[in-house]
Amino acid sequence: MRAVWLREFGGPEVLTVEETPDPVPGEGQVLIEAAAIGITYVETQVRSGSAPLPLPTLPVIPGNGVAGTVVAAGPGVDEALVGQRVATTTGGSGGYAEKVAVDASLVIPIPDGLGFRDATGLLNDGRTALGIAQAVAFQPGEWVLIGAAASGVSSLLIQLAGQAGARVIAAASSGTKLGLAQSRGAEAGVDYTRPDWADQVREVTGGAGVDVACDPAGGPIGRAAFELVRKGGRFLAFGAGSGSMTVVAEEEAAQRGVTLVPMGAAFPSPEAVRELSVRALAEGAAGRLRPVIGQTFPLERAADAHAAIGKRATLGKTLLIP
Repeated sequence: MRAVWLREFGGPEVLTVEETPDPVPGEGQVLIEAAAIGITYVETQVRSGSAPLPLPTLPVIPGNGVAGTVVAAGPGVDEALVGQRVATTTGGSGGYAEKVAVDASLVIPIPDGLGFRDATGLLNDGRTALGIAQAVAFQPGEWVLIGAAASGVSSLLIQLAGQAGARVIAAASSGTKLGLAQSRGAEAGVDYTRPDWADQVREVTGGAGVDVACDPAGGPIGRAAFELVRKGGRFLAFGAGSGSMTVVAEEEAAQRGVTLVPMGAAFPSPEAVRELSVRALAEGAAGRLRPVIGQTFPLERAADAHAAIGKRATLGKTLLIP
């Protein structure tokens, strides 16, 4: 099979496609032939060696989200799984490949009516958005600021906030991205490459600030998002697009009367993670969550996909197609 290998940290060009032996499903595992493979922004940070989390031991096949068809079952696995359409995480590596072996307990059947690409777009991003929505508990009439609004997670968060009756202000870096956010239900949009973007948010809210801010950017943008939260509001940081998460001291938040919602509240247990994944696919099949599959690349162009994400030239979810 073909697989993408990371043998040294660096720019996108360090990703190389190589012929690799097919994985063999072990005890309790299934073998999946991939139809769509998700890429996350964190994976581009891992590739560069700059991720704000422990880096893998090299060499490694990156990738953690795959949808495809079960083609073989290992010892101890029900043969009835063979032939099923499934989505799965891989445990953190092995995803950028034509085939992947994973524990059978990890696979989630893809509901009828949901394609492989949308299932991949919902697997990780959908469960993250659902978990965040539960943790911050959007309320009717609240003003909600959502950063990186054209990303996979944020575009889904916009939909969930709108379904709860909240009013969304989308923050993104271009008119195209803001247009996408508004097509998903954002009431207003601000370009956070402009120096007055925070003032625009205050203007939209009549000077009151927002009730909730969900920040995937970190850095100065994340700090500004926190400062836009009014007294009695809630702030949750869920990404490090700038290279570092937004960290706010509990004492400062308490002085401002802002509740810091930890990302851990979105995923209180391993069982909750799976339940959210199942629910995300079900919501997609029912048409209530619509992932944005902004661009796809063939597996051999994984380096180009990483480069596009690094240049902020993508919309929604980016997929590799074997």
